[in-house]
Amino acid sequence: MLLDYLNPEIPPHLPVVESPFVIATAESLKGYGELVTNPQSHPVEIVRWPAAGWREVDEDTGDEAGTTDGIFACGWDGERLMAHNDAVGGHYVLGFSRPPGEPGPAPALPPQRLLLWHANYHPDGGQLFYPQAREPFVVPLALPGDDVRPEQFKTFWFDGSCGLYIHPNIWHEGVFPCGLSGRYFDRQGRVHARVSCHFPREFGVLLSVPLGPPAT
Repeated sequence: MLLDYLNPEIPPHLPVVESPFVIATAESLKGYGELVTNPQSHPVEIVRWPAAGWREVDEDTGDEAGTTDGIFACGWDGERLMAHNDAVGGHYVLGFSRPPGEPGPAPALPPQRLLLWHANYHPDGGQLFYPQAREPFVVPLALPGDDVRPEQFKTFWFDGSCGLYIHPNIWHEGVFPCGLSGRYFDRQGRVHARVSCHFPREFGVLLSVPLGPPAT
């Protein structure tokens, strides 16, 4: 799938699917990933290159590309949440504070939700995010499977005291600040294989991601 991450094609008047809110703990993240307290020592899984036929890939090959590091930085630019990933040279429109093309005054910043148009997973390795400031952030995640649907995503909320490690093949998009901007140390597989899901094209919806804990 060839996507334009800076000019995504989003039809107007799309319905939204609400992503349920989950507080990130070691228990709630089981199957998705792990809490990270030390980003430099936390291991990142690298998946061996798959065999093309019945002959196996030699055991000492196929997983030697290692990892790449950088800063994943994101912030609000008007009604768009923009991001840049130095680790892989990516520049993206992550999502919107309201549906594109919807009339009316812009929502106040920082918004209470992010409308997400895209998600992906990495079959070649895991990915680690660690906040550079102790500020809350959220990450929507879904379990492996190419038949994923928007309603399968859960939004995990982090208080900023630790980071997140995501297992290979887990659906995600990025790290979303609960404030106006955020910077996160990123470590991921250097191959950077990416499998994508475009919510408007495939399901005719946007995924609504809450950007803060629910009112108590």
